[in-house]
Amino acid sequence: MKLVRIIYSWKYLFVLPHLIFFTFADSKTKQLIREDVEEMNRRCKKSDNLASYLAFKKPYRNLFYHRIGRKVGYFLNCILPEYDNFYISCKHIGGAAFVLNHPYSTIINAKSIGSNFTICQLTTIGNKRHGRNDLIPTIGNNVSLGANVNIMGDITIGNNVTIGAGSVVVKDIPDNCVVVGNPAKIIRQNGIPV
Repeated sequence: MKLVRIIYSWKYLFVLPHLIFFTFADSKTKQLIREDVEEMNRRCKKSDNLASYLAFKKPYRNLFYHRIGRKVGYFLNCILPEYDNFYISCKHIGGAAFVLNHPYSTIINAKSIGSNFTICQLTTIGNKRHGRNDLIPTIGNNVSLGANVNIMGDITIGNNVTIGAGSVVVKDIPDNCVVVGNPAKIIRQNGIPV
């Protein structure tokens, strides 16, 4: 047990450069990172800090590197590697993102993603045609995606949307909806079954 604690404490040395870059980041980036950590603690019923997430939660590092900037992220990735099966290519992801529900084989390639975003494993957000990276989705605030969801094309997912596991979304989804199926269909809008 003592050996495990010693090994864990050494890992914090590798976190130090990350915390230095966080200290010198702009205030908006710092705020987004703080919101992510608060949301993860709230959902997981923990009280971990940024250093702990960086040291022991590889998928969180992917989001941190995305937030801190790709150039800095590439450097930091040499010190503490990202989670290989989780890819983020998005200009903006709002605060309080919770992308750590087992993000195995998950790809996020969107124009923008709003705040309070939740995503599960085996999910793909991306283009509809090979070679057309401009045909990617825009996702609103308070969106929750189940496992194995595919969202493809130049579409818009509104605010307060829940997309059920296994759904394939290729058309716009308005605000306040629950969507399921392949192809995805709205089953509830504004709390009323459709």
